[in-house]
Amino acid sequence: MPYKVGNLKKVLRQHDVLIISISSPFLIGLYFDKQLVQEWSSDEKISDALLPLLTPILDTYGINSIIYTSGPGSHMATKLTFITLKTIEIAKGIPCVGCSGFDCNDNRPIKAMGNLYFVKEKETIITKKFDQALDMSFALPKNLQDIKLDFDAMPLHILPAV
Repeated sequence: MPYKVGNLKKVLRQHDVLIISISSPFLIGLYFDKQLVQEWSSDEKISDALLPLLTPILDTYGINSIIYTSGPGSHMATKLTFITLKTIEIAKGIPCVGCSGFDCNDNRPIKAMGNLYFVKEKETIITKKFDQALDMSFALPKNLQDIKLDFDAMPLHILPAV
């Protein structure tokens, strides 16, 4: 009996996707055998651009999992990304997995609000005040080897919602 296209895509799932949605521009990386092979970025709002960018990737590649930066950082971005990815998980059977934003910015401080930043000290995340704005650049890692995955995937909210 020949494979249906949907069944063939399940057999051929070899790619993973990483989404860094806690800063602008947000980034999407496609990984094959844990190595970054393609990337996309958008300066648009995550609510407007995530699904239009993600849909062709899901339609083209067999995806093992979708990893996203579950925090710390923009509460709205993590919530919207989480809801979108959980919907994809339910509809398409592609697991949603979280990771720390610190894994994608060399453990530098991450903007919280005002002049407060999230800082990672050992395994604890605290907030710290800085008088001057800090570099907020994020980058897709070249490989997924050093990314610590959180299979719970819930957004990490350290500050109360404003």
